[in-house]
Amino acid sequence: MSGDLKWNKIMGAGLGTAFVVLALQQVSGAIYAPHHESEKMGYFINAPEEAEGGAEEAVLPPDWGTLLPVADLAAGEAAFARCASCHSINAGGANGIGPNLHGVVGRPVGAHAGFAFSEAMVAHRSVDPTWSLDALDQFINAPARYVEGTKMSFAGLRDTQARVNLIAYLRSQGSEGFPIPAPDPARQPGAAAPAEGAAPADGAAAPAEGADAAGVDPNAAATQAGDVAAPAADSAPAG
Repeated sequence: MSGDLKWNKIMGAGLGTAFVVLALQQVSGAIYAPHHESEKMGYFINAPEEAEGGAEEAVLPPDWGTLLPVADLAAGEAAFARCASCHSINAGGANGIGPNLHGVVGRPVGAHAGFAFSEAMVAHRSVDPTWSLDALDQFINAPARYVEGTKMSFAGLRDTQARVNLIAYLRSQGSEGFPIPAPDPARQPGAAAPAEGAAPADGAAAPAEGADAAGVDPNAAATQAGDVAAPAADSAPAG
C-alpha cells in the first residue's frame, strides 16, 4: 500500500511541475507579446530606383589627330601577336583564316584578293565603304555588334588605348600614307558626346574612299580584322 502512495506522489509532483511550466509560458507570452502599433518596420530610406540596367555613359570617339602621333607601336605590335594565328601582315603575305592585313588601313571593306568574305561583311560596305579609323575602332571594340552576322567570334577589345595602339601599328604596316587628321576639340575630354546617329567625323577622315584604319582582330588582332580579320571566311576588313 505504501508503495502505491509513493508512486502516486511522484506522478503528482511531475504533473504539478508540468502545470507550473505551462502556466509560466502562457503568462510570459501575454506579457512579452509584440504590439503591432505600426505596419512599417525599421527605417524607411527614400532612395530613387536605378533605371533598369543603368544608363550607359556616353563615350567620345578617339581623337585620332591627338592619339595616333603618340601611340605605342610596340604595344600595338604586341597586341597584333594575338592576331598572327589568323592573319599575316607582311607585304604580299598569304591569307589565312583571315585576310592578309598589310596596308589594310584605308582599304575597301570586304574586298581583298583571294579571300572569301561573309555576306554580312560584304553588305557592310554600304555602311563603311572603306576601313576608316572610326570604322575599325568600332568593329574591334565589338565585332558582332558593329557588323551583325559577322563570322568574327572575338568578343571585342574594350580598352580604347589598346585599340588605338593596335590601329597605329596596322597603319605602320603598309598604310603609312593614310593621313592622320588634325586634332579635333569635339573629341577631347570635356566635349559633349555626339548625338546618337550623328555621322562620326572619322578622326582619320578617310582620305580617299577606302581609307580606313587598320583592320585588326581584337580577339586576335587578326580576328578583329576579323571581318577584318575574320576567323572564319568572314574576316579582314579591306580584306
